[in-house]
Amino acid sequence: MKFDKKYINTRITVIVVIAAMLMIAIITRAVITATVENEKWKKVGAVSVSDTMSLKPNRGNILSADGQLMASSLPDYKVYVDFLAGIERLADSLAPDGSKVKVYDPVQLAEKDTMWNENMDTICRGLVEICPKYTYEDYRSHLEEGLAKRKRYWEVCPHTVLNFIQFNELVKLPVFNLKNRNRSGLTYEERNNRNKPFGSLARRTLGEMFGAKDSARSGLELAYDSLLRGEPGKVHHKKVLSKYLSIIDKEPVDGYDLVSTIDVSMQDICESALREKLHELDASMGVVILMEVKTGDVKAIVNLMRYDDGNYYEARNYALAALMEPGSTFKTASIMVALDDGYITTKDWVDTGNGICNMYGAKMKDHNWATRGGYGPIDVPHTLMYSSNIGVSKLIDGHYHNQPEKFVEGLRRVGIGTPLGLPFDGAADPVIRMPHKDHTGGYRMSDNWSATALAWMSIGYETQIPPISTVSFYNAIANGGKMVRPRFVRGISRNGEMVEEFPVEVIKPQICKKSTLDDIQNILYRVVNDKEGLGKKAGNPYFHVSGKTGTAQVATGGGYKAGHNEHLVSFCGYYPSEDPKYTCIVAIRHAYYVASGGGQAGVVFSKIAQRIYSKNVTTDLNVAKDSTAVSVPAVKTGNVLAARQVLEELGVKSQGGQGYEWGSASAGEKGVDFHQMKMDENVVPNVIGMGARDAAYALGTRGLTVRMKGRGKVTSQSVVGGSKLVKGQTVLIELN
Repeated sequence: MKFDKKYINTRITVIVVIAAMLMIAIITRAVITATVENEKWKKVGAVSVSDTMSLKPNRGNILSADGQLMASSLPDYKVYVDFLAGIERLADSLAPDGSKVKVYDPVQLAEKDTMWNENMDTICRGLVEICPKYTYEDYRSHLEEGLAKRKRYWEVCPHTVLNFIQFNELVKLPVFNLKNRNRSGLTYEERNNRNKPFGSLARRTLGEMFGAKDSARSGLELAYDSLLRGEPGKVHHKKVLSKYLSIIDKEPVDGYDLVSTIDVSMQDICESALREKLHELDASMGVVILMEVKTGDVKAIVNLMRYDDGNYYEARNYALAALMEPGSTFKTASIMVALDDGYITTKDWVDTGNGICNMYGAKMKDHNWATRGGYGPIDVPHTLMYSSNIGVSKLIDGHYHNQPEKFVEGLRRVGIGTPLGLPFDGAADPVIRMPHKDHTGGYRMSDNWSATALAWMSIGYETQIPPISTVSFYNAIANGGKMVRPRFVRGISRNGEMVEEFPVEVIKPQICKKSTLDDIQNILYRVVNDKEGLGKKAGNPYFHVSGKTGTAQVATGGGYKAGHNEHLVSFCGYYPSEDPKYTCIVAIRHAYYVASGGGQAGVVFSKIAQRIYSKNVTTDLNVAKDSTAVSVPAVKTGNVLAARQVLEELGVKSQGGQGYEWGSASAGEKGVDFHQMKMDENVVPNVIGMGARDAAYALGTRGLTVRMKGRGKVTSQSVVGGSKLVKGQTVLIELN
């Protein structure tokens, strides 16, 4: 087929001409915009771009030592309505100050009243369903009042903060569901609400947030706020083709996750044991601190206070902030100082007489003075085994009365008086007075000293020590004399990867001489394990415990002789004695008619120690294996990796479990067979068959609030597995 070349050349010429004309038009338009209309477009650009605004980062989570979620952020909302939104305009007239007067279009005002009145019934009925705190009549009266008064910032639900689910239901109601928020008048304050899946466990240590200000106010939340908070981003709005677009200038950086040292199961053991004893004694408060010997990691910390309803709640961090007269647990430090200074040996004796001694005009008594008539002559170890006030005070006063400052310096040297430098706001340092000589060269006339000061200081009075300092001192004894700083945070992580691990910090490489430490360790062992020791109740038939009892009278009004007195009973020690793993202090304040550090606090210590020891016991199954039988253990549904690791330690074969995290298990011919369980991030996971820990983790990491009932494995869940995930929703799981 032949083509007409003349026809083809003509088409090309036309296309080139048109392209050239378009190019000339574009260049001309650009030149006019850059020169003639330059000022005009600068003004348009200035109007189109709003001020830069901040983008909130997500606050980091607080995790337990084994990665379980202990505190996470979920949004909550304070919701308001502006009954005049979208109907005001500026009048042509001016106010006396020169500003334009705001007026309201009567037609639009009537339309808004009609809109509200027509939907008021549906709105109020919906509010009762969403937030049943108030009745239908309450909501109707409240909203009609705001409408009548033309309020600009009127709470929709008075004095109520809505959670994520409630807020999403509210914006579906008439008027509030209008896409044009300027017409509906709906405004809200979004805040980060810290959700704690394990309820009150370690609540005071984790800390609290000021919801309205979205700022930390206590505990780990405040101590590590700069790491948890993250870095805000920046965004501005620009008008493009009559629409405003959000343009992000800087992405927000989410906060780090805090990996604490708290062990959830140990925390639960400590709290349960303490709560039971507090109810029994009708005590006013109680404290438990459990510390890992080598690292100083605080594995559990409990602060319970009795409220008017008779129940006990985490109210104040007594373990760190309460300055208490420690009583007899302090005697260990006194004897250590005298041994370390070489003034006494374990073979020395002291006469305690009939249990009553006149100390510079003041009577000092041993606890058995009325029943036994005192201990008479006893050696140095028995002064601690019997917890003899007279024995300890005579030994200390006899050697330090004329040089009390040397004794106080010794207390600081051995670590009982050393500030720990904890990062918590309100954490207290030990208060141990240092005597000062007066103008005569003596101590009796000085402002902060008296003749009886040293004697009473040596047995734990006239000094104030927070429980965390006492347990750190005993932990140093257990740790071969090395005092480490209590550690509450192991490190920081992001997206499950450890970013930085905080090191173990040594406060004192050696608190005393090796010979002194050996003597003290031997005495503390005898306090619990000898039949004459007062700490027998803290002992255990399965392993050895070392420690010291404590009982101190606490004046609650009018001093010790007047007013109502309470007692602070305590036990501080470590276990197993031969190779210490944990140090623990139990302190209980009560007005019970009998006060016994060993019989009350020691019993709690024993229960905690035995439960934690049994939790960590591993046994060689070969000893009890029956070669004629095949035993396959029951494995709960849950984390496959953890289950496989346990089976491997037990020598049980398993199949499957590679390449996935969650699964179920069944007994197979050669051991345990694992089967993958799909866990979609957008649906509620099915946790039936899981243990409490795995279930709480699976639900909590998806933004769900977990409530538990019972013990064992999950038998039911209130929100069916596989249903649509709504963050903030509460899921009740029952275990049996």
